[in-house]
Amino acid sequence: MWSRSPVRVLATCLAFVLVLTACGTSSEDSATTSGDTDGTTTTAAPDGGDATASAVDTGLFFEGALAEEVTTEDCTLSGGVETTCYRITVAGDPVSYDTGPFCPDTIIDGAEAGGIWFDGTGVYDIDGEFIVGLAELYEDDNWMMYDEDGNVLVTETAEEFDLAARPDVDPSLQNHCVEGRLEWLENGEPISTTVLIPVEPVLAESPSTTNGNLGVTLDGVVIAQSAPVDAILAAYTIAAFDDCGGHYNPVDGYHLHGAIGCSELDGVSEGETPMFAYAMDGFPIHSPLAYASSADLDACNGHTTEADGYHYHANSAEQNLVVECLVGQTVAGAEAGGGRPPGQN
Repeated sequence: MWSRSPVRVLATCLAFVLVLTACGTSSEDSATTSGDTDGTTTTAAPDGGDATASAVDTGLFFEGALAEEVTTEDCTLSGGVETTCYRITVAGDPVSYDTGPFCPDTIIDGAEAGGIWFDGTGVYDIDGEFIVGLAELYEDDNWMMYDEDGNVLVTETAEEFDLAARPDVDPSLQNHCVEGRLEWLENGEPISTTVLIPVEPVLAESPSTTNGNLGVTLDGVVIAQSAPVDAILAAYTIAAFDDCGGHYNPVDGYHLHGAIGCSELDGVSEGETPMFAYAMDGFPIHSPLAYASSADLDACNGHTTEADGYHYHANSAEQNLVVECLVGQTVAGAEAGGGRPPGQN
């Protein structure tokens, strides 16, 4: 009854070789214009082996993806390492594609009229058939997201969007397909986000998770934590994603919850998938692998290849979590990039 949305793989990627180093002092106010960092260094990994990594290449960000010039500043990482970080401000609006559509208008609309929904177990096209079948899918007869004429109940104004795209959904907006629009954000403008990412990745003693954002895409969008699916469904809403796995909320603007194959670099190594983002620890993120279960990935869905060095592979979108965990140290605190309030769509 419900169809999986195809993961689009646009041939892409870039070669990486990891540099793990620690230097500098901590200062929040010492921003200066940055330059590209070249060279490769090898240091001991936590398990006693060696890891090689390349410095973050800010030149890979697409034209228009950054709202401000990249600068460098001293920073202290989560493991206590004092080093140098890039201050990167992403524009908050993808430059490689148009956002949407999100919700269909009627229950006879096809997949092209809406986006997708993923809930931790599957990816579904948000078409008319999906809307009609919500009660069966979630085994709850309280689902009724369309009227007697077959019109889908959708957030239609900025006010409705604000009341629905929040943890305590207004009762009047239950049983609605929730979609946001750029023009409904403050001043009708994208919401930019500033993150601090180590210029050169530094391995942590062990993998860790983060409460903040997971990374930034090369076309200027924040990669957020898992969408709060349980809270969304409990309010009888669907916080629709577009076909690139992103959607809007009033706090963060447009942000990504799933990797669907958008905004990838051109060029890809044999047996690999393209790069599309940097994680908050400075390691590249590549698109999902079709054969991930047999690819000898580590606990964070990463591995090292001769051509690309260490990099993560995004989870499939159905898992509602782009990056499983991080092997590198990150900048702690709000200055690292923050995240939405608990329960925010």
